[in-house]
Amino acid sequence: MASKTLPYIFSTLLFLLQLQFSAGQTEVKAAYWFPGTGLSVSGIDSTLFTHLFCAFADLDQTTYQVTISSSNSAQFSTFTQTVQQKNPSVKTLLSIGGGGAEGVATTFASMASQASTRKSFIDSSIQLARSNNFHGLDLDWEYPSTATEFTNLGLLLNEWRAAVANEATSSGNTPLLLVAAFFYSSNYYGLSYPIQAISNGLDWVNVMAYDFTSPFSWSTAPNLTGAPAALYNPTSQVNGDSGIAAWIQAGVSAKKLVLGVPFYGYAWRLVNANDNEIFAPANGAALSNAISYREIKDFIAQNSDTTTVYNSTFVTNYCYSGTTWIGYDDTQSISTKVTYAKGKGLLGYFAWQVGQDTDFVLSQTASSAWGA
Repeated sequence: MASKTLPYIFSTLLFLLQLQFSAGQTEVKAAYWFPGTGLSVSGIDSTLFTHLFCAFADLDQTTYQVTISSSNSAQFSTFTQTVQQKNPSVKTLLSIGGGGAEGVATTFASMASQASTRKSFIDSSIQLARSNNFHGLDLDWEYPSTATEFTNLGLLLNEWRAAVANEATSSGNTPLLLVAAFFYSSNYYGLSYPIQAISNGLDWVNVMAYDFTSPFSWSTAPNLTGAPAALYNPTSQVNGDSGIAAWIQAGVSAKKLVLGVPFYGYAWRLVNANDNEIFAPANGAALSNAISYREIKDFIAQNSDTTTVYNSTFVTNYCYSGTTWIGYDDTQSISTKVTYAKGKGLLGYFAWQVGQDTDFVLSQTASSAWGA
């Protein structure tokens, strides 16, 4: 009997230790950093953040081990040391995956489908985080797409948490933070996230409350302008507030939710330059891809006839010049969203991504709105 009781007591103590550590995360003022955006790691004003995410580590399609590409290894290996020069208390997390590369979601699904491949992922992620001096790990699987995949996600999170606790106990280190970036809502097109595993396994969830609409083919409304990251939407449940409410109603504590805000927008081509409000008719994209906040501010400065608008109903900014219409977040919408997050009792906010800011205007606005 003792042989069964002792492991149970040990695992319970580990779980309570993790709960105590998790409770120590009193606020999150975070942003992702992504290479190639023109902002070096040393250029990040880390004093504006409590946590910084370094994106992305890769998942090997054959071994299911987490790796860092050779092109990123130098920047990633010194990331923590570099950002702590300006802010010694900032915590860093290594993000794994991302939504941009082809086949990533399929590789995640395959990895999560078996205990042996989950272990390969988990063990390699912990080793990589420790060897590169990160304080935590961030899962960015966009997105599980079947009920089985969501079930396997739950298994992955439970096993990951246990492995992190065991590693901390054996090494004497502080447990790594475990975070995941998830869909804006707890319900993904009729499929539910594994709420219990999320509550037990993660320190918090980064709620991706953006990309609700765009002028591109994957969007529901390429022929109507829209608020890409609306906090509210009187015409639809697809908005940040509805997503946060869904997560809380599903059983995830508000103190484990971090609201995502975008430092970028999308540009539509208006059918009629004189019809230029939200939901104005459009002919798809005016630009080939997402447009950073820095580029949006440059566009406004270079086009003297640009009109800028803040819409408090949706909590979004937009601007237009001729037939170019851009929906984005500026200081007004960022401040309102961060104030909303604090008022709702959320753990904090995060931004994708800091390299798209201009002179840290939005980063400073968010930090000030949250307060000390």
